[in-house]
Amino acid sequence: MKPASPFLELHDCPRVTVLLDGQPLDLPEGANLAAALLAAGVEVFRKTPVSGAPRGPFCMMGACFDCLVEIDGVVRQACMVEVTAGLEVRKPDGVGDATV
Repeated sequence: MKPASPFLELHDCPRVTVLLDGQPLDLPEGANLAAALLAAGVEVFRKTPVSGAPRGPFCMMGACFDCLVEIDGVVRQACMVEVTAGLEVRKPDGVGDATV
C-alpha cells in the first residue's frame, strides 16, 4: 500500500514500468519523472554529500538540482525527464532501495 501523498496521480494515462533502485513502479507514460515519483510516494531522491540530509524536488523547473537521479549512468534532474518505458532510475548516492 502506497503511503499518503499530497500529489495526485494521473488517471486515464497509459502506464509503463520504471525501475527505481531495482524496484518496479508503474508510472504514467509521458509524465514528468519527478512529479510521477512524488505521486507514487517517493519522497527522498538523494542525500546531500556532506550532511546526508534528504533531498527531493523543490522547484520543479530545473533550477535547484535537488531532484538529481541517475539514469543510464548519467546524473540528471528528474524534473527535466519524461517517463518512458524501461527507464532505470537510481538514487545517485546510494540512498538505498526505493521506499514507496
